[in-house]
Amino acid sequence: MTRTLFTSPPSPWPSLAFWLLLSFAAAAIGAVASANAPDFYGQLNRPAWAPPAWLFGPVWTVLYVLIALSAWMVWRERRLEQGFAPYALFGAQLAANALWTWLFFAWRQGQWAFVEILVLIALIIATMIQFRRIRPLAAWLLAPYLAWVCFATALTFSVWQRNPGLL
Repeated sequence: MTRTLFTSPPSPWPSLAFWLLLSFAAAAIGAVASANAPDFYGQLNRPAWAPPAWLFGPVWTVLYVLIALSAWMVWRERRLEQGFAPYALFGAQLAANALWTWLFFAWRQGQWAFVEILVLIALIIATMIQFRRIRPLAAWLLAPYLAWVCFATALTFSVWQRNPGLL
């Protein structure tokens, strides 16, 4: 179909809704694994710089919105038929994000949670590189996510080392 001066472009809102739903689906998968996380987190020997349990929910909510906005911006610039790599990396980092929660909170595998979060960092960086080529602002929207995951990596390592009987 050819566009004329009298036709409007498709609405951007359904695609934004899709990326928000996809991102929060990953959050929901992780949330299932972390149903008892506040109690378990409270039992752990944590470093003095560990945030309180109540902070994680609000921080992750903001981060998931930024993650979705980032993907949406890339989508608006480059569709699947123009290359799948950015979307494959995006999906892989979302899956790795959800997996960490299962490894740490549900399965209590501190060592594997630490190894996996290192993989998550690499996937976030690779996603940022791909996104930067398409829309630099989309890569920058992932910077707070990368920063938080780097912080979470240090926290994961510290908590794992301090709690050999629980993790």
